[in-house]
Amino acid sequence: MEYRVANQNVSRETYEKLTDFTDLVRKWTSKINLISPNTVEDIWKRHVVDSAQIHALAGMDYKHWVDIGSGGGFPGIVIAIIAQEFAPESAITLIESDQRKATFLRTAVRELSINAKIICDRIENTPPQSADIVSARALTALSALVPLLQRHMAPDARTVLHKGRRYEQEIADARKSWSFTLEEHESLTDPESRILVMEGISCAG
Repeated sequence: MEYRVANQNVSRETYEKLTDFTDLVRKWTSKINLISPNTVEDIWKRHVVDSAQIHALAGMDYKHWVDIGSGGGFPGIVIAIIAQEFAPESAITLIESDQRKATFLRTAVRELSINAKIICDRIENTPPQSADIVSARALTALSALVPLLQRHMAPDARTVLHKGRRYEQEIADARKSWSFTLEEHESLTDPESRILVMEGISCAG
């Protein structure tokens, strides 16, 4: 039997671990605000599928993937679970400044036996991670996000970002200060949203 999550086939073990993670999120969301309460019933599509789609779109071999502003583990924990199947030797790092959310992330890593490191600190204070891939979901406007991404990227790295319906304006605003190459992919969970894959980030001009 094939198990498919978003745009990628996965093993039964990966699928079950993702399911177990959703159970943990539901349990903890009643205590702390991991996800919006009105998305709990549709957690698989709204959060798991939305997060999982970026793994295939990353489009490169990676040794170190960093997720910034990880919140309730979307996409960071989802990526870490998928990476155990497809890139078991890779390092996955999640950066989250909220102590309660970081505690949840560590609990998920421990209870689900996930290979991931949790850093509880502000993104701009965390030592540069030199990652091959940096991801972020619903964190801040692209113009403010780019310097945070750049801080943790290796020279030839790329970013994979979830962006909502204002993505075109955000790209235009970011290009006023930054230069980068860009691929846009329609989101599987919202046709008006995009996954932005960026490389070659540098100051404009």
